[in-house]
Amino acid sequence: MKITRIKTFPLNATRDTFVVKVETDEGIYGLGEGGMSSREFAQEAAVKAFSQFLVGMDPFRIEHIWQKCYRSNYHEGGRVLTGAISAIDIALWDIMGKKLGVPVYQLLGGACRDRVYGFRSTRAVTDPGCLAEAQAAIDEGWPCLRLGPAQPMPGWAKSLHAADPDRANMFEPRAAIAATAHHFTEIWAKLDKSIPLGIDFHHRLSVAETASFCQMLPPGSMAYLEEPIRNETPDAYAALRQMTPIPMAIGEEWSSKWQALPYIERGLTNFCRLDVCNIGGLSEARKVAGWCEAHYIDLMPHNPLGPICTAATVHLCFATNNFAWLEINPSINESSPDVYPVMLERKGPYFTLPTKPGLGVDFDELAAAKHPHSMKDMPHYHKPDGSHTNW
Repeated sequence: MKITRIKTFPLNATRDTFVVKVETDEGIYGLGEGGMSSREFAQEAAVKAFSQFLVGMDPFRIEHIWQKCYRSNYHEGGRVLTGAISAIDIALWDIMGKKLGVPVYQLLGGACRDRVYGFRSTRAVTDPGCLAEAQAAIDEGWPCLRLGPAQPMPGWAKSLHAADPDRANMFEPRAAIAATAHHFTEIWAKLDKSIPLGIDFHHRLSVAETASFCQMLPPGSMAYLEEPIRNETPDAYAALRQMTPIPMAIGEEWSSKWQALPYIERGLTNFCRLDVCNIGGLSEARKVAGWCEAHYIDLMPHNPLGPICTAATVHLCFATNNFAWLEINPSINESSPDVYPVMLERKGPYFTLPTKPGLGVDFDELAAAKHPHSMKDMPHYHKPDGSHTNW
């Protein structure tokens, strides 16, 4: 079997996404999805560059192809390149599963469990409906919840900068952490204490702001704090570790095993938030998962994209023993059924074992053409003084 063509599809299916289709001379094709949201066209250019030497290769040589793509230039890696590699890698595992007639999780070592449970995200804790939404999710059987932090765009900011839409996206960290801590505490007090609760601050805080936030919370109330600060500097997380006992959930920004290294080896994270569409696909994700197992760290994968990303992640979770919960966003993960006429079936808070060969997802190219990429960038947040800050 040989790779004959690699097609790319930047499209909008609830949100902008990037799909890759790897075709072979036997008529078997594989589907993959790249991360790096809002940088889909950069990934497309990378895939086209890789295609120059991938066409004609044996798609079963998955590890060799991964290494060839990663090391094919003097400058290895980088999030755009590993997003592109992720899409190709996932597609190759899909091809292998289809050729051998087995679901991908069987190729990764077989099932470690019968179900893959997810966690649900709620609206902001400051929203009057947050408590009811959280309770409804618990009643539906969701074993873990992620509550939304206080909204980063208060009304006064919009009115203050009405003439400047960009600066209307305002985020004031100290106001946000105070409001989030207050409302989170009230909601936690009214929910079943056996259900773990977390907050994702989307790396919008500093070390000092994060420490202040943690100190405002009742002991034992928060099961995990997700991505409070950026991850370029592991020492910053090491400093934060000295200031709070709250478990950390880190990893969605990692683009390789090398970026994961200090967080795993130095015990800076308690839950691994790796993203199969950013870290380098299933090939790299399973290496990091094994590394985490050696350090008693459970996977809690990032899953913000479409049915292909979801399927690849579900297969990884079935084949990984050290797994906690999978991020599930139904409105995105299961979007555009015209584009994805076949996708994995979810039963409320969990997925059952996939049965179809490969990933178990199909893709309609003609339908995809009806969902053009929007070229919409992520929000650009500013502090009240006008300085740019993280989204």
